[in-house]
Amino acid sequence: MLWGLVGGQEVVELLVLGGVVAFIFSVLTMLSNRNSRAQERLERMSRPASLAELEDPKLKKERLAGVMEAAKALSAPLMPKTELEQSELKLKLAHAGFRSESAVSVYMGLRFASLLSFSLISFAIFLPKYGLTLAALKPIVAFAGVGFYLPAIILWWLRKKRQEEIFLSLPDALDLLVVCVESGLGLDAAMRKVCDEMKDHAKTICEELSLANFQLQMGRPRREVLHDLGVRTGVDDVRSLAAILIQADRFGSSIAQALRVQSDSMRTRRKQLAEEKAAKTAVQLIFPLVLFIFPGIFVVLVGPAAIQIMNTMPH
Repeated sequence: MLWGLVGGQEVVELLVLGGVVAFIFSVLTMLSNRNSRAQERLERMSRPASLAELEDPKLKKERLAGVMEAAKALSAPLMPKTELEQSELKLKLAHAGFRSESAVSVYMGLRFASLLSFSLISFAIFLPKYGLTLAALKPIVAFAGVGFYLPAIILWWLRKKRQEEIFLSLPDALDLLVVCVESGLGLDAAMRKVCDEMKDHAKTICEELSLANFQLQMGRPRREVLHDLGVRTGVDDVRSLAAILIQADRFGSSIAQALRVQSDSMRTRRKQLAEEKAAKTAVQLIFPLVLFIFPGIFVVLVGPAAIQIMNTMPH
């Protein structure tokens, strides 16, 4: 009824105006809350206080408190219902390098915000042009689907790039680890040495090894630390390395020998992967040859002859 009385253009303008007003109100609310927290912090700092109160770790998290609450509120409709789905999502986020406890809430909040943003943009673009018709509904649904799956695609890309970086930097780290262990260092000291030597050009693997070394220093069993290292990275070579080190630690065999065997097998596997890619190159080159190179060669070779034939043919 409202659409017939007022008109499609006016209804769309009212909806856009309402969305803008709600967005400005939310921004002003967040700013006022932040100002009130800042004023409270200044009052606390101005009055005599103990060192424990000044160094309260809760004060350091106040800047992100509003963002985290907003992310949790937005992520509530999309949160996985079962623990299995939540653990799978946490594992995917850990593979991408996001290991925070609130990573799932932030990710789902970003996904809901992306869905809402793309939906509002599609409404603002297609409703004034087509109205409430099927022609407008299809692109709106398509835009909403893009907004919903865009964070998942970005997460997949970040996860793939991180695992690829670990895969490429692991042989150098393993060779250096073999040298350190065979020179007399323990596994913990060897991991620290690898992190010190490779922290400039292999930050991801050094970050994972540093975290594993920190967990060892905190007193966690070596088996659990190595197992978590393989699961946290999601790389098959790291999982096999962790399994070999766990077996060497369990049966009391030489860690240096186990690392050397793993290094040789990993080098052989990489050689086989390179040979496999080289064998696939001939087949993969067929499509660009047929689509791009052969037409150009055909025009260059046959074109002049075709022109001469056309000129010599009687009209």
